[in-house]
Amino acid sequence: ATRETRIDLRLDLDGSGTADVSTGLGFLDHMLESLTLFSRFDLQLRAEGDLQVDDHHTVEDVALSLGRAVDEAIGERRGLRRFGQAYAPLDEALVRCVLDVSSRPFARVNLGFRRERLGDVATENLTHFFQSFATAARLTLHLDLLEGENDHHKCEAAFKACALALRSALELDPRGQAAVPSAKGVLE
Repeated sequence: ATRETRIDLRLDLDGSGTADVSTGLGFLDHMLESLTLFSRFDLQLRAEGDLQVDDHHTVEDVALSLGRAVDEAIGERRGLRRFGQAYAPLDEALVRCVLDVSSRPFARVNLGFRRERLGDVATENLTHFFQSFATAARLTLHLDLLEGENDHHKCEAAFKACALALRSALELDPRGQAAVPSAKGVLE
């Protein structure tokens, strides 16, 4: 809880893809439901933000809260595959996501939005969502539009690609369940 937002979030990484999400921003809810479905996380999220100002604080704080929850849930990252990559198409749009749950926060997001808003969310805040999420989850994220014209399709493909890459990176590596997947021996 801050002066700008109040968020209640519950996350299960070993879920079935069930979302119960309400942020006050219909488009963001739609994207979070897609992220949840394709990552196979279970997510319960309630956010109340200062939407009378604009959508920025709500989008950012939801991303930071979700990122923190992912970071806490994966802990010291022991036994994980660590790297994930995925391509997701949606009609003419194609997005690639490559990530590393390395504890090294970095995000490069290139989605080439043309519109100022998608529904009730500024497209600049959708890019900022991924940057904030990567920072709080302590992961390296590269998210790139490869093809696309329709901004809704680009954004939804980005959330799906990110979900699929997360799902892959967070799978247990059957050959290294006791090991931290790092030449340094730690991912901190």
